[in-house]
Amino acid sequence: MKGADPSASDFQCPFVKSRCPKRSTQLPNEPYPVCSLWRGVGPKTDPQKDLIFVCPKRFYAVDFLTEVIKHCWAGEAPENPMVAPEVKMEGFGNVDFVIADVGQDGEVQQFLSVELQAIDITGSAFKAYQALRAGEDLEKKPTYGFNWDNVYKRYITQLIRKGYFHHHWKSKIVAVIPEQVYEYIKGRAGFMRSPDVKSPDVNIIFMTYCLEADPTRPGEYRPRLVTVEGTSHSNLQNAILYKDAPKKEAFTSQIKRSLVRAIDLADLIATKEGTKTE
Repeated sequence: MKGADPSASDFQCPFVKSRCPKRSTQLPNEPYPVCSLWRGVGPKTDPQKDLIFVCPKRFYAVDFLTEVIKHCWAGEAPENPMVAPEVKMEGFGNVDFVIADVGQDGEVQQFLSVELQAIDITGSAFKAYQALRAGEDLEKKPTYGFNWDNVYKRYITQLIRKGYFHHHWKSKIVAVIPEQVYEYIKGRAGFMRSPDVKSPDVNIIFMTYCLEADPTRPGEYRPRLVTVEGTSHSNLQNAILYKDAPKKEAFTSQIKRSLVRAIDLADLIATKEGTKTE
């Protein structure tokens, strides 16, 4: 809200109950508590479509791990569920959480991995943050945007690899992501999806959230679970790698456009050889 001063609470994040971990190069001595951003401005903006998580800690406003167990755990509910944070292993990477059903002998009987993913931004929201904190209006629209391509290329590649490992372990990995990011992924890669996330054929589960107005706290927003559906690492990989090829004629047209900058092959070789001689 306008005029909010996060320093008054020593930048305590209300979702993780500790000091905000986000940083900005423009704020060397204090946190940068920006955890969600609007995609657009104006009276027609809808928080469920236009307010987007830019910090994974924003998911902590709800008990998403309990919802993972409720919606994604295959078979009987775990008798002794325990949560291991930040599990790392060489050759695998790391996951944010692993929910494990631990037996009386201390051995892990069954487990689910859980990864939180928000979205990075392009440009900067710093001026908007400054104006909000000062209780002022911006003179012009902020220049930030959302880095959809980065989250698609980087995160989905990691998810396929980790889904492959979980397939061999006869387990599953749950991707907790914003609904808008999931819609973008589906638009880019038409992979097969199933609502039966407890099926042995599913090893990657998407559990998505949007932000909606909180009726108990006017002016604030709370996460709401939207989608729970799954796929396999192979379905996701094939949808990304084996898209329909563009027509050959379209590619040759692009070649002809580029030929206006054509370089004679002999000249290119001579240039390279001259560089080596020097």
